[in-house]
Amino acid sequence: IRPPQGATDDDGVVYEVLRPLYGIPSSARALHLTLSKWFKEQGFHTAGFEDSVWVREAGGKYPHRLIVSAHIDDTLMACESIDTLKDFKREFLTRFEGTDEGEVTTYLGCELIRDRVNRSINFRQAVYARKILQLYGAWDKPAVKTPMEAGVRLSTADSPDVADPELHRRYRCITGHLSFLVTMTRCDLAFSYAELSKFVQCPGPVHLKA
Repeated sequence: IRPPQGATDDDGVVYEVLRPLYGIPSSARALHLTLSKWFKEQGFHTAGFEDSVWVREAGGKYPHRLIVSAHIDDTLMACESIDTLKDFKREFLTRFEGTDEGEVTTYLGCELIRDRVNRSINFRQAVYARKILQLYGAWDKPAVKTPMEAGVRLSTADSPDVADPELHRRYRCITGHLSFLVTMTRCDLAFSYAELSKFVQCPGPVHLKA
């Protein structure tokens, strides 16, 4: 952060940020608090223990129930009435700067597959999975029935005294990418991810191969 144009850049001067700037660590929390305050003013309440999902029951200026989910500056809005949803979007975008992207097809790296006939919504991460497989040279590898070879138990005995920097970096990147898959759509990878995560501090070739 640098002083604004026209300000003197004197040594020993500390500048106070009066308004959170996009990209700094505290900006996400500041936006969340601002959203929470505004939603409460509009009659919303949080959905149970989930502080990033707000619900407004039908009544008043909005005759249908509204549900809003937010992840930093990305929001999903749902309502059974398209007219009520449009009215709320209009008011929301009057208060906050943003754009209406229309019907959602992707969110946080997930593809949303909507079947209106059967009234179902499925999440898929095929594009994300393909990208990480290509990134780590595994796209052309044969498919397997289990994510990790049956009976394999990794051990700290296979960890070196000092991890190779390149191997360490690659291992941490792989486990990080797996984390997003496990959290969102691929719970079948949870055991493998848990095993690999035990050795992120000092992985060896055996761990990387697994």
